[in-house]
Amino acid sequence: MNEDVFVHPSAVVDEGAILGKGTKIWHFSHVMSTCVLGENCNLGQNVFIANDVTLGNNVKVQNNVSIYKGVVCEDDVFLGPSMVFTNVINPRSAVNRRNEYAYTKVGKGCSIGANATIVCGNNLGKYSFIGAGAVVTKEVKPYALMVGNPAYQLGWVSEYGNRLHFVDGMAKCEESGQMYQLVGNMVSKVLKS
Repeated sequence: MNEDVFVHPSAVVDEGAILGKGTKIWHFSHVMSTCVLGENCNLGQNVFIANDVTLGNNVKVQNNVSIYKGVVCEDDVFLGPSMVFTNVINPRSAVNRRNEYAYTKVGKGCSIGANATIVCGNNLGKYSFIGAGAVVTKEVKPYALMVGNPAYQLGWVSEYGNRLHFVDGMAKCEESGQMYQLVGNMVSKVLKS
């Protein structure tokens, strides 16, 4: 194990797990053997990371979150307390569907609020923001703000997580000063030349 990693004595990290420099794993968490955690990740209390899960750099996982096989989180993802990933579309106790786990990608910079549920097989676009308690049942566009059950798009957010208000197809993040463009039904950050 990387000596630049902190693992609380009550946590279990199975042999073979790859943990990036600066990663911290707190009380009562379990990291299985074939997962990969990037640099500077932080796993709160009672977190479970299944085999074949990949977390990018600087992923923050709050308390009581389980991440199952098939989930990939890119860099800078925030997973709020007690949020839920599902892994099978139609689970039944009497039917073994371990070979049917659906793939779910959580894009760079995405934030998922407390107690939200992400139904498996639905990818979340980069910098999207899933509100607390939302139930995501379909693909989420980059920079989309999603709320409700089932989740619907309420608007758009910046890379800093601030609400964007478009005028003539342009919006400015009040915190960062970054500019965004709305073309059709997609948002992109305007790169300065």
